[in-house]
Amino acid sequence: MAKTPTGEESRLEPFRTELTGYCYRMLGSGFDAEDAVQETLLRAWRSFDRYDERRASLRTWLYSIATNVCLDMLRSARRRALAMDLGPAAEAGSGIGRPAAESVWVQPVPDALVLPPDGDPEELAVLRETIRLAFVAALQHLPPRQRAVLILRDVLRWKAEEVATLLETTVASVTSALQRARSTLRAVGTGSGEPFRPSDPAQRELLARYCAAFERHDVTTLVALLHEDATMSMPPFVWWLRGRDRIRRVLLAPDASCEGARLVPVAANGSPAFWQTRPGPDGAHVPFGLVVLDIAGGLVVDSTTYLGADRLLPLFGASMGSPLATANASG
Repeated sequence: MAKTPTGEESRLEPFRTELTGYCYRMLGSGFDAEDAVQETLLRAWRSFDRYDERRASLRTWLYSIATNVCLDMLRSARRRALAMDLGPAAEAGSGIGRPAAESVWVQPVPDALVLPPDGDPEELAVLRETIRLAFVAALQHLPPRQRAVLILRDVLRWKAEEVATLLETTVASVTSALQRARSTLRAVGTGSGEPFRPSDPAQRELLARYCAAFERHDVTTLVALLHEDATMSMPPFVWWLRGRDRIRRVLLAPDASCEGARLVPVAANGSPAFWQTRPGPDGAHVPFGLVVLDIAGGLVVDSTTYLGADRLLPLFGASMGSPLATANASG
């Protein structure tokens, strides 16, 4: 974004993180969310002299601009999805096929881009839940305006009157759209994972055991930590698996060995997440994939590994830290 005058910049910039979270839920891509917020703040800066605080708060005005930006971006876009939305589960040994375009996928997002660093713990728990991959993928099933209504009402807790004003419609229309959106989400489902609690001893123990088994390439222990109906996918490939036995067969395949790889915690999608690293030519470990897990009942229920870390690293920045790493360090 072009450099703004200090006074305007100081008023607009504090909204960047929450606007990025809103745009991420709307668009399903951290890259697109950043672009949308840049465009939002640029439009706000250009028209700041016309902003009338008697008509709307600065926050409402910015959300109105962001909503219009997102609706414009979604006008010609196809629905982003996870592998499970694109076709049936594969058989182990069937090959992973060809990669799909980046625009097909719900993309990951770093927590730092969309979650307030000093938010209320209870509020943060809710916000983490609503950036989980499965929840964001479910949102993509909604028409764009219904999506905006549900996010504003159920995630951000706006009043119906506020949403109606923002969308230039009636309260009755907002209420109807919210009911339809909720019905669709119930039908689609938002995944079986439980909320991620970085300081929870049971969750921390599960993830520590999972990482240790992975780094030892101990397939027996690794598979024992999976739910019987666990799923595994590797965007950008449409291929995915369901079931502990199928995943075991793939992990044991000679050409699927991850020996020498490590899992380094990173804060992504309000979920347990890790950079999967391998030693480079100089022996130093470098990320080659981003692993995002869902856990429930003391087991891993889903593993999504985004290949192509070189594309994701600039979005995440230099930090390799995560709430899990902080919790482990303090525990």
